[in-house]
Amino acid sequence: MTASVASSPRRGRLAALLLGRQPIGGAFVTPYVIFLIAVFAYPLGYAVWMSFHDFFFTAPGVPVDHPFVGLDNYRAVLTDPAVLRAFRNVLVFLVINVPLTVVLSLVLATALNRAVRWRLFFRVGYYVPYVTASVAVVGVWLFLFNAGGLVNHLLGPLAPDPSWLVNSALAMPTIALFVTWKQLGYFILLYLAALQNVPNELYESAAVDGASRWRQFLSVTVPGVRPATTLVAILAIVTGANLFTEPYLLTAGGGPDGASTSPVLLMVQRGIQQGQPDVASAIGVLLVIGVLIIALLSRRVLDRS
Repeated sequence: MTASVASSPRRGRLAALLLGRQPIGGAFVTPYVIFLIAVFAYPLGYAVWMSFHDFFFTAPGVPVDHPFVGLDNYRAVLTDPAVLRAFRNVLVFLVINVPLTVVLSLVLATALNRAVRWRLFFRVGYYVPYVTASVAVVGVWLFLFNAGGLVNHLLGPLAPDPSWLVNSALAMPTIALFVTWKQLGYFILLYLAALQNVPNELYESAAVDGASRWRQFLSVTVPGVRPATTLVAILAIVTGANLFTEPYLLTAGGGPDGASTSPVLLMVQRGIQQGQPDVASAIGVLLVIGVLIIALLSRRVLDRS
């Protein structure tokens, strides 16, 4: 009887350790944890394993040895000019896309947060491109930015030659502008939610002190939504680093001559089209590490500003 009573608290402590103080909360979280493990954690771990082995695709059920090759795949990746160019391309994309996304979404969200006419219409209008399939809107941009498109027609003699999407210097900046425009509505919504938490008393106090609208924006709005700015910047970095659909559709697979090839697009080409999944996995691992470093540095800079 005494041993049973003594073991009962131990079992209770063990259950609390495994399930937490609120077991019902753990039950709700469990399906999402399983989803993360199955869709993200396991593929990432398997990709890391593949990057250290000589791996190639075979017919289902055929046993094949995959010998350990150490860092050979990483050496092949880091000495490949095409891979290095793809990483430079995505860096150019991020340098253009992330600041534009943060600035434009914050400015537009601040404007839409005020009592302006047709406010609901503009909110929906900015969000529509985000929920529209990329394949559909890519056709519009191809019409606008091709050699005989509307943009070149308006620019006249100032139009670039070669045109935007076939120009090695302008292809990636054009894609960055497209992605910024397409995703802007989502980030505007994030800022609109954050602006609801900025007290109106701060704006009233600033107005009493004689602060202009611009000074109120810099001194009240920007500090008040700093957590949202960090979130927007990190999300823009992560989504930008996974760039695939836009260069695949807009520049016919990363053209001209690889000027708009992204690391993810190169992974598909090497892993599936060329049958080198081990090299593609090494590219993916390096991409994950690079994104983590850039995201951590961005968060530190934004938190200190």
